[in-house]
Amino acid sequence: MKLALVLPLVFAALVSAAHAQDDVHIRAATTAEAGAFSERVFAGPPGRKLYACFVRRYDADHLARHPKQKVASMKLLMSAEYDNEVRDLRYSFRLGFKYRHRSGDFDSSGSCSHAVFEDSGNEVRFGCGVDCEGGGIGVALSRHDKSAIVRLARVRVWQNNKPDDDAEQSLVAGADDGIFRLDRTDNRECASLVTDRKELAALRHK
Repeated sequence: MKLALVLPLVFAALVSAAHAQDDVHIRAATTAEAGAFSERVFAGPPGRKLYACFVRRYDADHLARHPKQKVASMKLLMSAEYDNEVRDLRYSFRLGFKYRHRSGDFDSSGSCSHAVFEDSGNEVRFGCGVDCEGGGIGVALSRHDKSAIVRLARVRVWQNNKPDDDAEQSLVAGADDGIFRLDRTDNRECASLVTDRKELAALRHK
């Protein structure tokens, strides 16, 4: 799917996720805001290929306090790569998680627009979407950049890396599954989300 078609879907997915949480106003971030946010996410200035890994494994105490939460653990790998054709960074995401009461590994992936700004909460986010109306996620950062704040209304997922119609499902926000705080960690913690051997080697050396 061409970028011109993807970005409106990404923005629509982010707005949908935002309104599922609150009545907020979203606008495109300025160049300065977007650049500053990208540096915060990837913990440094732009390069040719950037990664940021965020992980959360929910303990028994947390799950006891959130009995309606379906997700037991989650990983998010954000990546950015310089595109010579557009002379700018292209952003993408990979999401992996385990359900609380279901076996198997579930994952999703897609492209991310440049950052958008939530006027009501002074929050900058990436809006990330899955192709062909697969929903998406919003990715913000905590105040000290040590955690990613993932918001979703619905995102298409696949089980055990099987991107086919039979394995296709969706993770839908519920009472305790609309917002996730994931902690920044070593990029190698997200290696399970990468299938390309060259990219996996690059990730492990970051």
